Amino acid sequence: MHGTLSHGTDVNVPASEAWALYGTLELTYISVPDLFAKIDISKGDGGVGTIITPTTNPGSLFSTYVDKILLVDNEKMVKEVHAYQGGYLGLGFNSYLVRFEVIEKSKTSCTTKVTVEYDVKEGFIANTVHVSIEPFIGLVNYGNNYLIKNHKK
Repeated sequence: MHGTLSHGTDVNVPASEAWALYGTLELTYISVPDLFAKIDISKGDGGVGTIITPTTNPGSLFSTYVDKILLVDNEKMVKEVHAYQGGYLGLGFNSYLVRFEVIEKSKTSCTTKVTVEYDVKEGFIANTVHVSIEPFIGLVNYGNNYLIKNHKK
């Protein structure tokens, strides 16, 4: 079973500023300790192939999991992060991907969009109840608030 969830938010900063946050590991770093207990980067520098191991704060569905960056397209301003070990893969998912996009609206504003795409094995369809875009909306809102607060005027 395949599924997709998506959410976009407008932010009044240039797309290039937003991409400097979303297209790198910067958002990962600034979100500790507010959204994550810690983040380990075991391989890479934020480009394709980077391995990220977040440790979440208490109350999260998973205490830790491993993600891998599969795509960073600076021209299209798209980054894809794929579940690599644990997390949703441990709940019977074949794949779980999060895509961050920055879409230019004007020279001074853009849309930050997050999409979750997943595929779950037939015998584990009940586990799709755990799929939510809300944590990623929270992450994007956190990033957008950071962008507005630190906007280079």
